[in-house]
Amino acid sequence: MPRRTDLRRILLLGSGPIVIGQACEFDYSGTQACKALRDEGFEVVLVNSNPASIMTDPGMADRTYIEPLTPEVITRVIETERPDALLPTMGGQTALNLAVTLAENGTLERFGVELIGADLKAIQKAEDRLLFKQAMERIGVQVCPSGIASTLEESEAVGAAISSFPRIIRPAFTLGGSGGGIAYNPEEFAAICKSGLEASPVSQILIEQSLLGWKEFELEVMRDLADNVVIVCSIENLDPMGVHTGDSITVAPAQTLTDREYQRLRDQSIAIIREIGVATGGSNIQFAINPDNGDVVVIEMNPRVSRSSALASKATGFPIAKIAARLAVGYTLDEILNDITGKTPACFEPTIDYVVTKIPRFAFEKFRGSPAVLTTSMKSVGEAMAIGRCFEESFQKAMRSLETGLSGWGGDRPEPDLNDSEIDRLLRTPSPDRILSLRTAMLRGRSDEDIHRISSIDPWFLAKLRRIVEAEQNLLKGQQLHQLTADSLLELKQLGFSDRQIAWCTNSEELAVRQHRHGLGIRAVFKTVDTCAAEFASTTPYHYSTYERPLQRLDADGTLTTLPPANEVERSETERKVMILGGGPNRIGQGIEFDYCCCHASFAAQEQGIASVMVNSNPETVSTDYDTSDSLYFEPLTLEDVLNVIEAERPDGIVVQFGGQTPLKLAIPLMRWLDSDEGRSTGTRIWGTSPESIDRAEDREQFEAILSELEIRQPRHGLARSEAEARTVATRVGYPVVVRPSYVLGGRAMEVVFDQEELNRYMREAVQVEPDHPVLIDQYLENAIEVDVDALCDCESNVVIGGLMEHIEPAGIHSGDSACCLPAVSLGESALATIREWSRGLALALKVRGLINLQFAVQKTDDGEEVVYIIEANPRASRTVPFVAKATGQPLAKIATRLMAGETLQAVGLHQEPKPPLQAIKEAVLPFRRFPGADTVLGPEMRSTGEVMGFADNFGMAYAKAELGAGEALPTSGTVFLSTHDRDKSALVPVAARLIELGFDLIATSGTASALDQAGLNVRSVLKVHEGRPNIEDLIRSKQVQLVINTPIGRQAAHDDKYLRRAALDYAVPTVTTLAGARAAVEAISALQDQPTLSIHALQDVHAQCL
Repeated sequence: MPRRTDLRRILLLGSGPIVIGQACEFDYSGTQACKALRDEGFEVVLVNSNPASIMTDPGMADRTYIEPLTPEVITRVIETERPDALLPTMGGQTALNLAVTLAENGTLERFGVELIGADLKAIQKAEDRLLFKQAMERIGVQVCPSGIASTLEESEAVGAAISSFPRIIRPAFTLGGSGGGIAYNPEEFAAICKSGLEASPVSQILIEQSLLGWKEFELEVMRDLADNVVIVCSIENLDPMGVHTGDSITVAPAQTLTDREYQRLRDQSIAIIREIGVATGGSNIQFAINPDNGDVVVIEMNPRVSRSSALASKATGFPIAKIAARLAVGYTLDEILNDITGKTPACFEPTIDYVVTKIPRFAFEKFRGSPAVLTTSMKSVGEAMAIGRCFEESFQKAMRSLETGLSGWGGDRPEPDLNDSEIDRLLRTPSPDRILSLRTAMLRGRSDEDIHRISSIDPWFLAKLRRIVEAEQNLLKGQQLHQLTADSLLELKQLGFSDRQIAWCTNSEELAVRQHRHGLGIRAVFKTVDTCAAEFASTTPYHYSTYERPLQRLDADGTLTTLPPANEVERSETERKVMILGGGPNRIGQGIEFDYCCCHASFAAQEQGIASVMVNSNPETVSTDYDTSDSLYFEPLTLEDVLNVIEAERPDGIVVQFGGQTPLKLAIPLMRWLDSDEGRSTGTRIWGTSPESIDRAEDREQFEAILSELEIRQPRHGLARSEAEARTVATRVGYPVVVRPSYVLGGRAMEVVFDQEELNRYMREAVQVEPDHPVLIDQYLENAIEVDVDALCDCESNVVIGGLMEHIEPAGIHSGDSACCLPAVSLGESALATIREWSRGLALALKVRGLINLQFAVQKTDDGEEVVYIIEANPRASRTVPFVAKATGQPLAKIATRLMAGETLQAVGLHQEPKPPLQAIKEAVLPFRRFPGADTVLGPEMRSTGEVMGFADNFGMAYAKAELGAGEALPTSGTVFLSTHDRDKSALVPVAARLIELGFDLIATSGTASALDQAGLNVRSVLKVHEGRPNIEDLIRSKQVQLVINTPIGRQAAHDDKYLRRAALDYAVPTVTTLAGARAAVEAISALQDQPTLSIHALQDVHAQCL
């Protein structure tokens, strides 16, 4: 069928901020859809609240709205833009749920907007647990014995009918298993049913009999309007049922299915997609198979591009989202050409001659109080993917791609000392580290049968993992490096062993292993992802590394000639080339913002006629799309793997400043290797700010020398190598102080302590202070305003400030968790001038080429003078770069790339600091609901997973929109609960008075109520939990509180009030834990009362005002 001609303008909904269960894979799918639809001549209108995504770049869609994803806002956009159709299948569960709401409330019909990709009936049939169960019964596909409940009473009845434990609870219309879980007893059952009903927008849960121990599989399926159906990819979970598929190690293609079992899943998938009625596009269908008798049940279906679609697309080279977008506008699979081969149509099912392994990345250490146990509710914050010729190779490559310090599956550190009962417990309990416990069990002599009995992990995977252990024992144990033969090294490399693992086992150095390997002719070769197992030639340079035994040719004279391994990289020797190192898996502290910068580096290079080479291991991102760069290498970001790519491509330059800490920690080792004879032969250099300058900024002593020379003020500080020294330093600096280990990044284990007793407790519990592991102690600037600056510097020493942002939360809250505004709203001209002057001075002193991020704190003295302090300088891209670019219209990462390549700011056309035409606010999105037991109070350790942006003419409305986008909609009426530390009570008075003016009723704990009463304010006292009933927790749980303002200071105060913050979280009551945040919230509430209808702004219009 030809492309539809009755559609002109298509509305695309994004997925919003990065959250657990819905991450940057939907930026990838949305970006692909935008490109595909615009290539077909359609106008695209995009709505998404996430400024960090490539999808929300002004060039991706014709009209881009960075606005809250609510039915009211989408209705405003539809009213303004009048699209002909809405494509809801590219923005995860958020977009799907919005589409259902807009269809059901009549908005789409009222404005003549057609749902394409999946109609309302299909969405409801797949997402509504009861309708899906009935549909499966009609086509004879088995579902798990289960029941549907919409109330707690109904859930008890369903539970009684199932009778046995454990039971699995799955809420309808949710993402990542949010609100669900596994109940092992009646108390857990009641609690999870309650959270599931609250998480489901339609208050519906599915309660299933447990299938724990069954094998889990996914199939990615596509269908077109002519009823052609293709299976794009089969994926198998290494973990048995009971672990959310997003938290499980997964392998593609499925490894343990027999032909008969695969055909059965394939037939059922085709029957399911037809019965549900997904007429066009991709769907994800999940199955469970009983390993004892082969029984198959379907678990669920996602009638949209899913989290696994990105993985399947990268694993096969088959661009699911791009093809799904074309199918939605009328094409059929046989009419769409495969991008990679350029010859085969999309109705050819992909065939792959390699194995892909995905391993999730977790952040339980950020959420103390929440156990590191995996269930059906997703907890991972990112994932790494690797490609190899066999499972062992791809698995070990994926392990070293995780950025957790592992060089593979163990063999790079001392083995843990565990007893038998501890090993049993670790094997039985799904956790992020269970995969390492399998190795420990094998090394302790446990049989595969014993491990399978305890863990239910399939014997096939255990046999493959044992092969790795046996190779290590047989080929490496007790060996010196020079004793390793070519055959031994080849076998080890084919099983995925890294040079670092081999170095550890042979007591040698990583580069020595590399040199020895190369001397024996054992070198990595690069193969191509081509969708067709080399049946057709590939036109797309999408590569992965492996090791091959060389072929031999029988010559005419009867001699054998050894041929060099076939390398599929076609290197151009004429054009300039830059290699960009990505950020690896998403994690808290290093997210999609850095992938945005890497993509912009590639775009900028290509625009300037420089070929771009991308190296990354994250399957979720736009940077690992095969058409983002001229060449893509899906490889771990380790020294060994990066050097392999350098030798294959020989780029002119390498960019290490855009991928966060991952490539930065490679900068010095890379520089040293490039200065060696072997490195110089490649002709490659690191572009931009030199690694030495980056090191000077991160080394305390060197940085202090620069500050002293420039006469730049910094907070008092010291370094302690013992507990006694820590007490002495803290007394000299003056309490309160910020303490943190010197050897961790991203605010990990950082705390504000207010007295010596708290310092002693921190030294006992949080860190082990030693001469080699000192503790950093800094003056804590109370009530200071933090400021972020992103600046650019070129080779002619010109510096331009790209954006100067004022944080809303005070200094001491991690900058990644604080809201920030651009332009600044409360700072005086003198402080701003000092910040700009110091930023220029530091950029020049550090010889920056490209981007630098600087953080300052501004503290007011008693007489009102603003005193500026430098906190840190990072000569690299920061997480605020995309936000600044969206607010000002200046693509900082693109400009920085051109500066690194040798251009000047004058040549680029940026002469002065850009002025944003609207007030822009970035707000953090935090995942506390996923981590029961974790406290919601903000602190110096970063815990946010994503961000949203609010645009408006004034601060109040911009902040209100940012909070709405973050899922923390502020109330405009009702009751506000107040409870603050004694230090904050006087500053609370004007906030409370303003709330009364705005019509709110106030309740407070006795101490806070007394202080407000003395100030003449009308406030009702309420009991704390330990004081009796009814107390504040009762009021929150009975929905009598609409906003909580609670500012605990110090560890004990934070602990005392934790219960009420948790109750507020459970009942979705917005909670503010800083006074600065409370002041901003009051201003936002006032704006909402004055202007109930939110203003909306297209990014293209905003940027037109910047010119």
